[in-house]
This record gives sequence, structure tokens and C-alpha cells, in this order.
Amino acid sequence: MRREASRDTYDTDVLIVGAGPTGLTLACDLARRGVGCRIVERGGRGFPGTRGAGIQPRTREIFEDLGVLEAVHAAGGTYPLIMRWDGNTRLGTFDMLERHDPTPDRPYGEMWMLPQWRTVEILTTRLEQLGGRVEFGSELTTLTQDTDAVTATVRRPGGAEDLIRARYLVAADGGRSTVRKSLDVGFDGAMLDSPPMLIGDAMIDGLSRDHWNVWPTAPGGMVSLSPIKGAETFYFLLLFTAPDAQPDADRDARPDALQHLLQHRTGHDLTIREIRWSSVLRPRAAMADRFRVSRVFLAGDAAHTHSPTGGQGLNTSVQDAYNLGWKLGAVLLHGAPPTLLDSYQAERRKVAADLLERTTRILGEDRKDTDTGFSQRGSDTHQLDLHYRDSPLAEERREALADDALQAGDRAPDAPCTDRAGSPIRLFDVFRGPHFTVLAFGDSPMPQLPEGAEGTVHAYRVSDATAHIRTADIIDTAGHAHRAYADTGLFLVRPDGYIALATHDPAEVTAYLSWRHAGVFTTPGPSAGRRTDAARRREGPAAP
Repeated sequence: MRREASRDTYDTDVLIVGAGPTGLTLACDLARRGVGCRIVERGGRGFPGTRGAGIQPRTREIFEDLGVLEAVHAAGGTYPLIMRWDGNTRLGTFDMLERHDPTPDRPYGEMWMLPQWRTVEILTTRLEQLGGRVEFGSELTTLTQDTDAVTATVRRPGGAEDLIRARYLVAADGGRSTVRKSLDVGFDGAMLDSPPMLIGDAMIDGLSRDHWNVWPTAPGGMVSLSPIKGAETFYFLLLFTAPDAQPDADRDARPDALQHLLQHRTGHDLTIREIRWSSVLRPRAAMADRFRVSRVFLAGDAAHTHSPTGGQGLNTSVQDAYNLGWKLGAVLLHGAPPTLLDSYQAERRKVAADLLERTTRILGEDRKDTDTGFSQRGSDTHQLDLHYRDSPLAEERREALADDALQAGDRAPDAPCTDRAGSPIRLFDVFRGPHFTVLAFGDSPMPQLPEGAEGTVHAYRVSDATAHIRTADIIDTAGHAHRAYADTGLFLVRPDGYIALATHDPAEVTAYLSWRHAGVFTTPGPSAGRRTDAARRREGPAAP
């Protein structure tokens, strides 16, 4: 029996296909904005596998905004040092990660370990707290679009089919995306130059959990056994480097077979008590030709897939969702022009291309490093320096900026301050939530907010400790905010924590926030045409 959907009505504003980290992040963001959304997942509750276990600093900031960081920190932990082995001989420790102490503008300085199944649990619980729920055992089979909506056919656990009509659909259904294939979107890529890998989660006795244990030159290929914070399991990874060696999950991931394989390769008397999940991985890098087809958006692995090296995949996918969520909310609830949604592809496809290049490079460096098995991961993997300066949404209106100046399109830094009463407050505290934020530094006049912006825009004057406190909302007692931003000026911060506009003119803030000023969403951002003094010197004089 099929339940029909009326062309004249909508079952929901947004239908999300796939309840992994991408889909759940988007569902949480839309739910807190009051956007109607439904999320369908063909599997059952209980996502298997460690998979993407590294939560990068930028994703920790996003999770703080979504209200799940406390649970993430409670369930996980820092990455252990790598212990290098040659059989039973310890070769010493190695820190694969570049770690930094927290700073005023960057509160999180290293990757956090949490198995992906636990991240999914935490996000699912958060969605339920916000009034949403995942429709498990519900598989999208077909979809059609018209000028007003998307109609999806969803098969339920008992075999019945429903038609769900939504204004927009977001495909977060993984690298083999049914949605992407149904739209006939190209997914060009190639297999990477890497041996196949057997990966999975297992209960292992006979090995210390104090270190991430690696045998770089094990016979048959490298072995990696990493204890997972927030779980009792080890994450195992075995390379199969012999020309005719091909791993088989059904054959090699049985407890007795894996135990024999590990004992042979490591020389340790290990006991495999249980295998929770396993898979064979043959790394591939690919990216969708388009991230948007009319009213359908591709996000996460449905839009880009890559080598798992570097701890980038889950984090980039979460940021896809975080980028798209506020834009859907602005269009559906606040009268923003639908052209705003074009900026999702404009901003995120370049990030995905850089991601594929970075992870492929790291994979190549790993294969060359026979001393440790893994190459050093630099701070570029933290994703704090990703920017949208070339986005159509970035408006940099100031002149003669220094090379290191904060600009429109950059991530908005944090800073510890106080409020008028002297109580501690961070800039991330005032950013938290689904609103835009205006920060006015120095004597910059506060802009007049456009009609209807109340509640969707929060404005604060930031003054240093010498200013008259009654004129300030935030007191920059140690000068961290002024050093991160500027002594004077107006900064409009987007709901996803990036600077939309930097200016000295309050009228430009008002114009940006007036959604009728639609040109900002359809033309190249002024920041793309504004160069720093150093850039002008490098380029030399203009051609006659």
C-alpha cells in the first residue's frame, strides 16, 4: 500500500536521506531553527564501526554550538602516542599529530578521539532533545522534482511505500548515494595508489591500551592496532602489500582467522574475543560534478569520497551540513532569496577539492614512511584556517589591510572577555545559536537592523578595559578580541561562524542583512577584488 502525497501540500520543509554524522548534524541545526525536517535512514538504530574517529578542532567548535560538545568530551579522549614495534621489540613512541595548547582565539588545539558510532548516538540523542527523530528502516527508492518541491518514494520496514513531499531534499546517504545516482550526477574519481586494507573493530586481549600500536614493516604489510577512547575495542588496520594478496572480510575477519593473521604478523600472543565490525577498504578519491540539482543537495560522502587518512572525512561532512543548514533556514523562514542556496556549492565544492588533494597527499606520505607507518599530520588538518574569502557571500569593505588581517570569509575567532557585570563571557558564547552576530569595535556606529531582523541578529559593542563600561556590551579585558579582529570596525558573523562582512560603514551592515539586497548572493564577493598592500607589491603595477 502506498500513501500518496498531494502536489498542493508539503509533508516537510526538508527531507534528509541518511542518518550518519552529516544528516544528523543538519537535522539538529534545522530543528533548533524551527525548520520542519524529516530524516530517513535505511538501516536500524545502532551505527556500526569506529570509522571516522577523529574530531578536528573546527568540528569541536561546531559541536559546541550545537550543544553536544560536553557529551563528545565525556565519551572520548585525546589520541595516544604511537608505539612502533618490530615483532616483540619496542622501537619507541611517535606523535603523529600536531598538538597545540588552547589559545584565546582557538580554544581547541588537537584532534579528539571518538568512534563514529558514538558520535552518531550523541547526535541522535540531541536531535530527539530538539523534538526530532530518525525514521529508521526507511529507504529512499526514487525521487522526482517539480518547480515547487521534491517527491520521494520511501520504502518502510514492512515493505509499504510512502510518498514524502518536501520543499528541499538533502542527500547524506554516503559514497554509494542512491540520490546522486538517481539524479545522474557524475562522480568522477580514481582508485588511489595504495594496497587494499582490512579494517574493523575487535575486542583484543594481550596488548596494552596505553599506546596506538603499529608494526610498520610487518610481514605481509603494516599492522595498526589502536585502542579506541570511549569503547572497549581496538581499531585494526592491516595492509595487504603482496601483489596477489587480497583481503576478504568474510574470510579474514573471523575471530580465529584474524587472530592467526595478527599473531603471524606481530609476533604477539593476541586473543581475539569478538569482532564488532569489519570491512575491506580500497581507497578512492572522487567528487560529484555538482553539489546541487535544483531542489536537491549532496552533502558528505554523497558529494565527495577520499582516503580516510588525515581525519578529514567526517569533519568535512559535518561542515557541509553546518554550511547548508543556516542557508536553508534563511530561505524557508526569513525571506532570503533562493539564490542564497547557490552559495553552498560555491563554498563547499572548493573545500572538497582541497580535501581530496590533502588526503591523497597524506596517503602517499604514509606509504613512504616505513619507520612509523604514518606521516606527521600538520595543523592544516585542524580545518581552522579554511575560509570563504572568494565566496559570493564575503564582503570585505575595508582598504589597505595587512596580510595577516582578519578578513571577510575567514573563521570568526573566539576571545575571552567579560560582560558589563564583570562575569566571564566568550565571543563563542554570543555567537552560539542560529543567529547572525554584529560586533562593533572602537567608535564604529552601531548599525540599524532592518525591519524583521529582531531575534535573527544579535549586536554587541566590544570595548577595551579603558572604555566607558556603560557604552559596552562586552569588555575585552585582556585585549584578545581587539588583537584577533581590529581596533575599530564592524564585523558581521554568519550563523556558521564565518565573517560575512567587514566594514566601517553601518549602512553596509543594514544592506547586507536586508535580504532584498539579493546581489550579494549572485555576484562575486567584493573581497575577491580587494587586495592587501603586500599582494599589490607582489603583483607589480597593473598592465597598461
